[in-house]
Amino acid sequence: MSGIWDELTGQADAIRAVRSAAAGDGLAHSWLITGPPGSGRSTLAYAFATELLARPGDLEHTAAQVAARTHPDLAVLSTEAVIIKIEDVRKLVTASQFSPAVGRYRVMIIEDADRMVERTSNVLLKALEEPPERTIWILCAPSEADLLPTIRSRVRTVRLRVPSVDDVAELVSRRDEISLPEATRAAREAQAHIGMAHRLATDEQARARRRRTMELALGIRGVSAAVQAAAELLDIAGQDAKQITEERDAEERDQALRSLGVEPGGTVPPALRAQLKALEEDQKRRATRSLRDGIDRILVDLLSLYRDILLLQLGVDLEPVNLAIYADLTTAAARATPAQTLATLDAIGEARTRIEGNVAPALALEAMLVTAIRRDPAGAR
Repeated sequence: MSGIWDELTGQADAIRAVRSAAAGDGLAHSWLITGPPGSGRSTLAYAFATELLARPGDLEHTAAQVAARTHPDLAVLSTEAVIIKIEDVRKLVTASQFSPAVGRYRVMIIEDADRMVERTSNVLLKALEEPPERTIWILCAPSEADLLPTIRSRVRTVRLRVPSVDDVAELVSRRDEISLPEATRAAREAQAHIGMAHRLATDEQARARRRRTMELALGIRGVSAAVQAAAELLDIAGQDAKQITEERDAEERDQALRSLGVEPGGTVPPALRAQLKALEEDQKRRATRSLRDGIDRILVDLLSLYRDILLLQLGVDLEPVNLAIYADLTTAAARATPAQTLATLDAIGEARTRIEGNVAPALALEAMLVTAIRRDPAGAR
């Protein structure tokens, strides 16, 4: 199998479907790739695009162009803001009308298509209803339910599954040159999310933040501790978001300055400052989204923690996600009832919903963590 598919794991059926289509067997004009976070939606989209765009004997060169997003027949819309802007979709729709410059097709990819509001989705819908003969649309979203029914009716869906822990561990071990036991622990704690498994396997700071998240949750003995833990979890999420975005922001600024002809450390001419200002605004929006994503990663980790505790309380013989802190899990399981653990799991789910609905994260986390108060055996309840 070609190397462009090597970053996908456990998705043989999906790969087979799109490769067959790229070879001319049932190629639709509009595709939707769905799957849970970390399953490889974007990876599959770009590998599919590469085979659609490649001319005979030119797969390697095309793959490099797609990876760099420089292929003349590829247009990409991705965002790290909370929503996709309607003007960006309009630009993409306009670009979709052009004929291919060098290949068989023109490929339009929208990552995180679920971030389009209804008005924006309707702009895209018009393009999907009457696509040019040689234009292929590829949308990515967590599920079909995240898109309007009118859009769902006009796409062919390819569903990715959650890869197994073993599949992700093998990929991380091979790609990042990590020992298989270390990669397996990272894959398990990442709950088979490929990107997060990579971070946990290669970044000690990411591992430390996750350990601290568990310590905070298991150490809550009263309301004041819950409030303090909420504040620290917000700080952890902020540190995580900053690490992800800071280096990328600096690289983007340097690239922008070079493209504008400004030397590193040089003064930006007044006429060019508006362009840099626009970049800074985009980066601020990305920082907001990264912080929200960081909070959600913490809540997903806490879901795994209390899921492990509940399984122990119910005597279910399944391997814990947080196997490395098994002794702490057994202590926590003895300190609460299954009903209390279920209440905390429900509260975590409610916190995720509230934060997605723009409730202040600190308030949502505090309300959730109050349900995680566990008294010491000798303490009064």
